[in-house]
Amino acid sequence: MSEIPIANPVLSAPDTSVAPTVRAGGPSSPVTRAALSPLGLFTVLMGAALPMVDFFIVNVALPTIDHDLNAGPAMLEMVVGGYGVAYAVLLVLGGRLGDMVGRRRLFMWGTAAFGVTSVACGLAPDAWTLVAARVAQGAASALMMPQVLATIQATTQGAHRTKALSMYSGTAGVASAVGQVLGGVLVSVDLFGTGWRSIFLVNAPVAALALLLTARTVPETRSEHPTRVDGRGTALLSLTLVSLLLPLTEGRSAGWPVWSWVLLAVFPFAAVAFVVVERREERAGRTPLVPPSLLRIHSVRSGLALIVPFSTGWGGFMFVVAVALQEGLRLGPMAAGLALVPLCVTFLIGSMAGPRLGARYGRRAVTAGTLIQAIGLIALVATFHWGWDGLGALGVGPGLAVLGLGQGILLPLTLRTVLSEVPVAQAGVGGGVMVTTQQSFMALGVATLGTLFLSLAPSVGMRDALTITLGAQLVAVAVTLLLSLRLPRAVG
Repeated sequence: MSEIPIANPVLSAPDTSVAPTVRAGGPSSPVTRAALSPLGLFTVLMGAALPMVDFFIVNVALPTIDHDLNAGPAMLEMVVGGYGVAYAVLLVLGGRLGDMVGRRRLFMWGTAAFGVTSVACGLAPDAWTLVAARVAQGAASALMMPQVLATIQATTQGAHRTKALSMYSGTAGVASAVGQVLGGVLVSVDLFGTGWRSIFLVNAPVAALALLLTARTVPETRSEHPTRVDGRGTALLSLTLVSLLLPLTEGRSAGWPVWSWVLLAVFPFAAVAFVVVERREERAGRTPLVPPSLLRIHSVRSGLALIVPFSTGWGGFMFVVAVALQEGLRLGPMAAGLALVPLCVTFLIGSMAGPRLGARYGRRAVTAGTLIQAIGLIALVATFHWGWDGLGALGVGPGLAVLGLGQGILLPLTLRTVLSEVPVAQAGVGGGVMVTTQQSFMALGVATLGTLFLSLAPSVGMRDALTITLGAQLVAVAVTLLLSLRLPRAVG
């Protein structure tokens, strides 16, 4: 595949180049560098939150969608998985395009597309239309998300950048939990008789506000030294992700047809080919999509390794718990959503305390967060197993609160650690790989833990299926604990 000369914001140098701002004196006046104002930071963080909220907001609404559209299990998994796969696969391309046309411009295009596709989801007359709209919504999210980290990198420095990255890290986690709470509230309130459709329609005014604020507060940035697109690497990465995520997401509900096994067989060959091509590109002096040398940096390698089991467990947990609370405990959407409020609150507390803990205790803070997460998960397993009969929304609160506190300490520190040792010329590469890894394995978590849970439920019952699935997540937490010991001594 021939290479096209376009620039690369998030997946190459995130240089601090900012589109020139001409002073009032005219074109000949000195040029100034634009900086990201507090309102501008709020705006791009709003953009970062929208895709994360929408990945999870649909979970609580799935039973209602099933009843309204007669969707069935296969379609419901596609509503969740289609968004996640499109989002993960196109994140890399979104970063490249942002550097070519300007990060603010592509952020605005992505935000507008997100609003339009959200309306399409809300107006979908049948399940297939909803799935198609969700895939398009995931693609729009992939245009928005890479521009956030790239804009922060290009328009901040020093303490301002550290604070902005901390706020970004906290936003990513809080938005995930808030999504399901918001979904439950909106479905129950039934705004103007829209039912589950309101969880998508509400995005339209938020996207409109984000567009207005972006035009007024976010400076345009682009690379001064555009690189060439790694066409073969982009194609092979897309094939690698699709051949893994698509069959695992849809295979069980479709009855494991031949195409699912064919794609799974393709996956290892595509992954190996991607690694080989990227190594050759770097040895030849070109700019590969993901430079192999980046993964030799300790903070990147160890941080990404930790994100893999954490994101897998987190994505699967949120999906499984949403189904169990409604289908198993027979809680309504409102109660199921509000049950997660303790997790949201303590996650926020943990993410605010994390930077200080990281500065004082280094990687031991991440290890402590992982242990707290494990305690919360064990408490939830015990609560569901022995207290299932008559269990309400308040009963799961203590376990969720402990779980959220641990995750709030762990996740933001890990995300910041990934970028902590990356050279300035490759900081955007680290950010892009980090987001793609996080999103891909969240989608994988929905596919694997969701499949385990839904496969067991008919034979052993909802309670036992849930406790077994959470036990599997405990294995992922144990792996996370061991990997936390490999992080750099100083984190965040």
